Amino acid sequence: MSQRKKIVLAITGATGAIYGVELLKALRNAGVEIHLMISPWAEVTLAEETDYSLQEVKQMADHFHAAGDLAAGPASGSFVHHGMVVAPCSMKTLAAISHGLADNLISRSADVCIKEKRPLILLVRETPLSAIHLENMLRLARLGVTIMPPVPSFYHRPVHISDLISQTTGRVLDMLGLENMLVKRWQQT
Repeated sequence: MSQRKKIVLAITGATGAIYGVELLKALRNAGVEIHLMISPWAEVTLAEETDYSLQEVKQMADHFHAAGDLAAGPASGSFVHHGMVVAPCSMKTLAAISHGLADNLISRSADVCIKEKRPLILLVRETPLSAIHLENMLRLARLGVTIMPPVPSFYHRPVHISDLISQTTGRVLDMLGLENMLVKRWQQT
């Protein structure tokens, strides 16, 4: 009997809250056990950018952990899981992770992923990028963190914004080793 995959998902306050929501839905459809955390600013962004209520989003996850709860499972290396995604990842969260500032559950859980050598994927959202942002990304990339800005592709000929979000969501699932039909695969002619 195979073990059900367990994924930690954090949504932070950067624009692009829909990436976190759509990834949450895709993980649920993939049968993954989801441990969700939402930063206080993500709550604001979620209300501004989507039609989802905070309660609706929380109910999509198997487990919800408050961002201030440093006693939650994902804060410990003994809490075994198969990876963490921060979608979207604010520059504040990126900086906290990059500098080991584990002052909330999101940055602490990411810190645990790094020390335990578990997959950590950051959908960083900002433009333009400053040298500080780039240095933080480089520092984490050198530690094995996947830096994955949600940059749209166009070879799949997107028609709706949802097509762009689905392509990125599918690529995240690919990085987690989860089969999906969200990605239109490149077809060499």
